[in-house]
Amino acid sequence: MSDEVTSSVADPIPAADPALDEWRTYDEFAAGIDTYRLPNVDLDGTTLTLTLDDGESLSLTFGPSTGSGTVTWAGLGASGTDPYDAVAVRDDVVFVNLPLESREREALTVVYSTTTHRATVIRSRIAAEAVEGVPQVGQEFWAATSDGGEPSGEVPGPSRDLIGKRNIYRYSPHHLYEHVYLSSRRYSWQCLEGLQRGHGDTDLSTVWKFADGLYLFCFREFRIAVASVWLHDLGYQLRTTGIFLGLNGEGASEHSRAGGHIYPLGAVAYPDAQPV
Repeated sequence: MSDEVTSSVADPIPAADPALDEWRTYDEFAAGIDTYRLPNVDLDGTTLTLTLDDGESLSLTFGPSTGSGTVTWAGLGASGTDPYDAVAVRDDVVFVNLPLESREREALTVVYSTTTHRATVIRSRIAAEAVEGVPQVGQEFWAATSDGGEPSGEVPGPSRDLIGKRNIYRYSPHHLYEHVYLSSRRYSWQCLEGLQRGHGDTDLSTVWKFADGLYLFCFREFRIAVASVWLHDLGYQLRTTGIFLGLNGEGASEHSRAGGHIYPLGAVAYPDAQPV
C-alpha cells in the first residue's frame, strides 16, 4: 500500500491590474487625504512678523478686519490678502499655509514656534511650462525668526536625520503610503492602499530639522505636477501635517490639505560610504 502524498499549491499570483497602467491625477489621489489631519486653529486677531535669513521680511496679519480665515501678508517681493489654514502641531508650534488666491499657482507655508521664536518659510510655485526631467512645482526655503521674542535654540536647517528610515503614513481609511528616505535629495514612495495602489516612484525631496523630533519634509514629483510640504512629528505624537500644490486633471492649480498618523517600520545605518 503506497503512502498518499498531499501537496498544497499556493494561489497563483493574480494578473496585473490594468488600472496600474493609468497614472492618477493629483486631485484624484488627494481627495480625502486630510481625513486624519489634526484640527485647525483660529489665528484671527493675531499678527506675525518674520525676518528671513537673507534679510527679507514677511508680515502676516490674520483677520478679522479682512474677514475671518483670511490673512493680509507682505514680503518676498509681493503682498496680498488670502485665506489661511493653521494647525497647532504642538502646544508651541504652528503650521500655517496660505493657499494663495492673489497669486495663482503659488503657496506660502510658515512653521513657527512661540517659545523659541524660530520659523521656516517655504514658497511653492508651479512653473508655466513642464520641462523634461525637472519637477514642474519648485520650492524655496528660508530659516527665519519671529518678532515674538529673543530667538533661542537651534536654527532650522537641512538635516540628514531621516536618511535610512522607513515609515508608513495613514492619512485616511483609504490612503496608506510607505516612504523610504534614500538621501539628502531623494526619497522613494509606494501606495499600499488607495487609488494609487501599486504605484510608486523616487522623487526629489528636502528635509529640514525644525526642533527635536520635528522635521519639515518636502517633495517635488517628476511624473505629475505636484509638490508637498509636511511637518513630521516623530516624537511621541507620531503625527504629520501637510499640504499639496499641483495641477489637477483639468490643468488648473489646486491646493489640498493633508495629514495623518506615522508608523515607523525601521531604519538602516550605512557602515561605510554614505548617501549624498
